[in-house]
Amino acid sequence: MSAPHSEFRRPWPPPPLPRPSESPFLLLSFSSSDCTDSYFIRRVHFVSGELHLALSEFRQLMHAETIYIYMLILLHKFSPSLPCLLRIEAPKNPIITRRNFPAQITHSLPPHKVELFKSLESWAEDNVLPHLKPVEKCWQPQDFLPDPSSEGFYEQVRELRARSKELPDDYLVCLVGDMITEEALPTYQSVFNTFDGVRDETGATATSWARWSRAWTAEEKRHGDLLNKYLYLTGRVDMKQIEKTIQYLIGSGMDAQTENNPYLGFIYTSFQERATFISHGNTARLAKQHGDLKLAQICGIIASDEKRHEKAYTKVMEKIFEIDPNGALLAFADLMKKKITMPAHFMFDGRDERIFQHYSALAQRLGVYTANDYADILEFLVARWKIGDLTGLSGEGNKAQDFVCSLGPKVRRIEERARARAKEGSTMSFCWIFDRKVQR
Repeated sequence: MSAPHSEFRRPWPPPPLPRPSESPFLLLSFSSSDCTDSYFIRRVHFVSGELHLALSEFRQLMHAETIYIYMLILLHKFSPSLPCLLRIEAPKNPIITRRNFPAQITHSLPPHKVELFKSLESWAEDNVLPHLKPVEKCWQPQDFLPDPSSEGFYEQVRELRARSKELPDDYLVCLVGDMITEEALPTYQSVFNTFDGVRDETGATATSWARWSRAWTAEEKRHGDLLNKYLYLTGRVDMKQIEKTIQYLIGSGMDAQTENNPYLGFIYTSFQERATFISHGNTARLAKQHGDLKLAQICGIIASDEKRHEKAYTKVMEKIFEIDPNGALLAFADLMKKKITMPAHFMFDGRDERIFQHYSALAQRLGVYTANDYADILEFLVARWKIGDLTGLSGEGNKAQDFVCSLGPKVRRIEERARARAKEGSTMSFCWIFDRKVQR
């Protein structure tokens, strides 16, 4: 439906209809030229003599041609003398209502610590901005793609397609998932600009932090652009389904649980940049194994960018640990207790609510990004910031130190138990590869 309220009149009482036995809910479908949106009723009430039905989105049925109303309990519960006007209250935004957001904490950093970041403006100029590259020295996506202005363009595309035929479907799913994650870049810049003390207040603020935010975003944008165009040229993936997934993901946003707090924010970005460095590095390794050396080069150069960005973010937190070790350590422990959520954890393709979990399981099986990688990153950051050597901590700080330093082995033990319980041989289809099935 195009509006949250829709009215239609039907004969009352309606004719007898099939009665599914498995659910005491009313299922309602609205038909349009190309699809039908289906909803489950979650509330029924009367307002001014009208029957109101509050709906929760259930799923989308393609190519439906009629409107069905299954009046399960309602047919027997209400009198035939009821008015014939039904008012339908559908979700106003199916992207947002699909998610159950936890209670969100905002602006958790005290004002005097926000001022700490503002006082580091000149330090960031000298120590963070140098990790950016001048635009004229940066690679661009076109450096790795067939040249459309060249007479040999079509031959270059044929060569690319020939190489990509050797890429297994499960690898393609992981590569698409990585690309979709990169393409949700607008969300990541938006999240960065929620951090108190470092946000870009105007969109063109001249502070070091704001300039970093914009230039980092500009460098990152090349990653999704390059992978998107490469996958498009292979002809092996369903670009429309991928594009829908990207739009859903950007519209859904992300919840990194960083609370507008730059302590949490820079810990999160330190972790994530290393995670993407590892993921793209592994897709490069696998592309080489499958014989696509150009794709291996692409994934490798993206990984090198992520490594450079990781160095900038970890350097920021290294400085914060130097100035406020207790506060930084408490933030680190807090974020690890909540667990690092992946940037694309709200991924949705229009059909599969758990597509991110399915893609992640595939990445785990192929070794693109695993629970062991998560533990490796945690232990890398503990060593990088010399967490075990911190002294003069508060009682809470000492507990946080013990927790963080002992967490890596615990994550590995949990992963070993999960792997032992994992089912082997099960398959699932992904719309990104035209619903072909892959082993999970």
